[in-house]
Amino acid sequence: MDLPSTSSQSTPSSSPRTVAVVGLGTMGTGIAEVLARAGREVIGIDVSEAAARRATASLAAATARSVAKERLTEQEREGVLARFRTFTDLGAAADADLVIEVVPEDYDLKHRLFDELDAIVRPDTILATGTNALSVTRLAAESLRPERVLGLHFFNPAPAMKLVEIVSCVLTAPPAVEAVTELARELGKQPVAVGDRPGFVADGLLFGYLNQAAAMYEAKYASREDIDAAMRLGCGLPMGPLALLDLIGVDTARTVLEAMYASSGDRLHAPAPILGHLAEAGLTGQKSGRGFYTYEAPGSAVVVRDLQTPLDGSLLGTGRPVSSVGVAGSGTMASGIAQVFAQAGYDVVLAARSQEKAEAAKAAIGKSLGRAVSKGRLTEEAAAQTLGRIAPAGSLEAFAEVDLAVEAVAEDLAVKQELFAGLDKVCKPGAVLATTTSSLPVIAVARATARPQDVIGMHFFNPAPAMKLVEVVRTVLTADDVHATVREVCAKVRKHPVDCGDRAGFIVNALLFPYLNNAIKMVEQHYAGIDDIDAAMKLGGGYPMGPFELLDVVGLDVSLAIEKVLHQEFRDPGLAPSPLLEHLVAAGCLGRKTGRGFREYARR
Repeated sequence: MDLPSTSSQSTPSSSPRTVAVVGLGTMGTGIAEVLARAGREVIGIDVSEAAARRATASLAAATARSVAKERLTEQEREGVLARFRTFTDLGAAADADLVIEVVPEDYDLKHRLFDELDAIVRPDTILATGTNALSVTRLAAESLRPERVLGLHFFNPAPAMKLVEIVSCVLTAPPAVEAVTELARELGKQPVAVGDRPGFVADGLLFGYLNQAAAMYEAKYASREDIDAAMRLGCGLPMGPLALLDLIGVDTARTVLEAMYASSGDRLHAPAPILGHLAEAGLTGQKSGRGFYTYEAPGSAVVVRDLQTPLDGSLLGTGRPVSSVGVAGSGTMASGIAQVFAQAGYDVVLAARSQEKAEAAKAAIGKSLGRAVSKGRLTEEAAAQTLGRIAPAGSLEAFAEVDLAVEAVAEDLAVKQELFAGLDKVCKPGAVLATTTSSLPVIAVARATARPQDVIGMHFFNPAPAMKLVEVVRTVLTADDVHATVREVCAKVRKHPVDCGDRAGFIVNALLFPYLNNAIKMVEQHYAGIDDIDAAMKLGGGYPMGPFELLDVVGLDVSLAIEKVLHQEFRDPGLAPSPLLEHLVAAGCLGRKTGRGFREYARR
């Protein structure tokens, strides 16, 4: 085998002008569109004439929409269409500067394709694989010219997603990397350089999370709709994990996870059995018309009702009447929850450890309502009425007549148990007692009372006035009408309830924090930096925040505490908190609230 060449004569350092795209499925067609719009001559190749016709029709339709929206002129559209030609013969790639393969995720298929291309293309043509799970190093090593082989991983849909992961290995020549990096920038994409390991950055983090969501659904812990709604509404994600698995393809996800598990041995990436069962049954997601959900037709994104569609709540039974609510606590969460109930028309008692703290909490609500008025979200009259419904109190004695008592104090089991013992003595018979814990066992709180059947988890998300999600957590002792009451109340305060069982992390934190922990491990292993990882998840996954931005906002101490609870509950070595996170917390670097976490922040 020849040694890798670093000469600019073997691989071009300038951006490729003629690009062949092999494989005209959804991803290949999207990449071809991006290239043609950017002025490249694009050679689309697929063994299927029907696929080639669909790709041409897709580009014609996409550019027509752009003309209608005045993003392209008709003349520019004609230029884009003229630059895209389709073929069924691989020989059409002979004059390409760059070939990007986007064929199915099968090593033997990709290897045969690269062998054929070696005999067709010029010696200086760059060969890029679109794999997100297979070894780029192995493909390069078995190529005639390994120095020109690299990975070029676009994200679906390619025209919209800004991230491109550029995967080089020890055999890849630097000029080849420079050329495709320059091309990515000229396409309006954000290139992120990554090493060769299954999943790279974005999918390396994403697929572990998707796998856990599939396992959560398989265990019947929560419905598919509730899992997806929880992650969309609780984390601001563009899609829920099970809907995303259907979009990616259940079979593709299983292949990626198999490769990741073979590489790392991490149980979090051992494919959930349900992925194999669905794939073997041909239920691969949107492309087959059925996966976790059922679709209008193969290839359609329109979900239709099926036998798994959950009840609309009408058969849950009747809840207890609620006209007044008590909120215990004086912090941000307690104030936000009190505001939510008061804005919905409930009379609210806001109790703190002292009258002064309760008054201060009500004042904070007044400021929040004032901001809403200044932004036009609320009238002055509505704000005044809301504030007038809140009665501050210096003790729990004021909860004597409330129908629903909501606890929002420190995330400490002993503190919550003491408070619930107090609620048990003060609240009238039949009052519903709710805890807002995000990680502690609700049953342990309930057992501090003599009426555990009246206790339930009602986990709001911060900031409570803005976030739509509430996780409704039933214990083994929670009464049916208590569950129905909380769901009815959620509807009245315009929140989206999702049902889940009483185990660590519930839905959102159980899926979110292992993902955050894995991101930290990537940095520990020097695989990628925090800026590249954050960019990868925002641009490649559509996440509103990168993992390190989010960790610093949540607080590293809070994150560590949740990860310890998850590790203790599930006893999975892959859930053990990252040592780097523990070191930062020990050093007092807790994120934005201390001015330093994974990044440094200006002191206010």
